Amino acid sequence: MDVKSAFLNGYLNEELYAVQPKGFTDSEFPQHVYKLNKALYGIKQAPRVWYERLTIYLGCKGYFKGGADKTLFINRTDNDLIVAQIYFDDIIFRGFPKELIDNFIDIMKSEFEMSMVGELFCFLSLQIKQRSEGIFMSQEKYAKHTVKKFGLEQSRHKRTPATTHVKITKNTNGTTVDHKFYRSMIGSLLYLMGNRPDIAYAVGICARFQSDPRSSHLAGVKRIIKYVHETSDFGILYSYDTDSILVGYCNANWALLMTGKAPLEDVSFLKTILSHG
Repeated sequence: MDVKSAFLNGYLNEELYAVQPKGFTDSEFPQHVYKLNKALYGIKQAPRVWYERLTIYLGCKGYFKGGADKTLFINRTDNDLIVAQIYFDDIIFRGFPKELIDNFIDIMKSEFEMSMVGELFCFLSLQIKQRSEGIFMSQEKYAKHTVKKFGLEQSRHKRTPATTHVKITKNTNGTTVDHKFYRSMIGSLLYLMGNRPDIAYAVGICARFQSDPRSSHLAGVKRIIKYVHETSDFGILYSYDTDSILVGYCNANWALLMTGKAPLEDVSFLKTILSHG
């Protein structure tokens, strides 16, 4: 669902003025300015006042905001449930029964100019596939773009995101590398981690050295990207099977830690598995 000209729906609670745009200058008062009656694209208040209006409107219709995500709106009554995720002018919603979905569409169309875009296939670089066994989410296109962005599309692929025989530690004697470039690589991988828990540990280790990256750290990050190149179609399958078993793993390790910090501890819970596209 897409809200047309979303920011224009916001009500300003302060006085704002704008210069007359080129081509629309009043010939009688060329030095005057316009007083804005509502939000416009380009002013910093526009996203906030649009969000405030939407929050008030949905609140009046029985929706409440999520505890952790304030852009997630929920309506729950007994066995009925609908959730709506807001991202600027895009709205993703899902729920049951169908009557509740239809009601949400109706209340939105009655207040705002809307357009329906159909089934969700892609959102914020996430690729969504509806399968018989569940919903598969991946970032294959983003992964390939990341590999190309850092010039590693012709490099030899790696089957694992890190090695066990080479430990990445603080290295003040190594060759320094460009800080911005290194952080850009880490940032790209951090975004990819949302659907790639298999790279989380390796990325977390490399991310520790962003303040003073050296050639050894850069080699570690490049290896992760080469692994991503090999496994770009990996993602997470959210199974429809409600009887699946939640499995937990835990581990603690001091022997591999060489930075003088506390021992490494990790706990992983798996209800679904990393899957191929």
